[in-house]
Amino acid sequence: MSRIVGSPLPRSTRLLLGAVPIAILVIVYGALSYQRHLENPMDRLMPTVEQLWRGLGEITTADRRSGEVWLWVDTRASLVRLAKGMGAGVGLAIVLGVLTGIFSTLRALFLPLVTALAKVPPLALLPIVFIFLGVDESSKIVLIALGIAPTLTSDIVLAAAGVPREMVVKGYTLGATTSEVVAKVILPQIMPRILDSIRLTIGPAWIFLIAAEAISAESGLGYRIYVVQRQLAMNIILPYVVWIAILGVAMDLGLQALSRWLYPWAATKGH
Repeated sequence: MSRIVGSPLPRSTRLLLGAVPIAILVIVYGALSYQRHLENPMDRLMPTVEQLWRGLGEITTADRRSGEVWLWVDTRASLVRLAKGMGAGVGLAIVLGVLTGIFSTLRALFLPLVTALAKVPPLALLPIVFIFLGVDESSKIVLIALGIAPTLTSDIVLAAAGVPREMVVKGYTLGATTSEVVAKVILPQIMPRILDSIRLTIGPAWIFLIAAEAISAESGLGYRIYVVQRQLAMNIILPYVVWIAILGVAMDLGLQALSRWLYPWAATKGH
């Protein structure tokens, strides 16, 4: 019989099952690429494994003129922008979300605006951000922050408002101040959910970053993809896309590990 939904699988089984669709995707791509190159050896849309390997070597080898390695320069630039943008967005969302969630007056004041902003596609704000802030680093950081903050704030509002009222009342009964209730009662209860919500913003944050870098940047993963796509250099674009996926997964796993370390009770409850 199959397992009941929610029952944890052994780690080895999870890793094996997770590798299956990836292996299938690689095999299908290899077969399609091989077939296309049999029909047209000059095909550039689906590079062969050998061509991908050469492209990977090109982006991980020091440039003859500058002495810099493309992949590491672009990765460093993108991760710095991503860290600043997500840091600003997450910080704003936590402060505004917690306060809006626990104070009914602030909820009535800010929640409609936050809800409306969460429905606006952040990429639609890109021209506005560039017009007001120019095309320097600050515009990219602001775009990422604006892209993730409204939705994250809405989720934190729901989490803060969902904290049992009895726990808050007990805190006040024991003599705690409002700031102590927030720090010692509400935040510990909702932080696991906040970390899960942050995990869900990783993908959108990368989208906003890549879009901003493609329009205006001198380095970065999005910038490099945009530059080489003019030459249809798919043997470079695909490794970059895979690398972005690896970075995103690493960030997700890092947040998972942080949540399990800080809030082991939440991980046990989730199972």
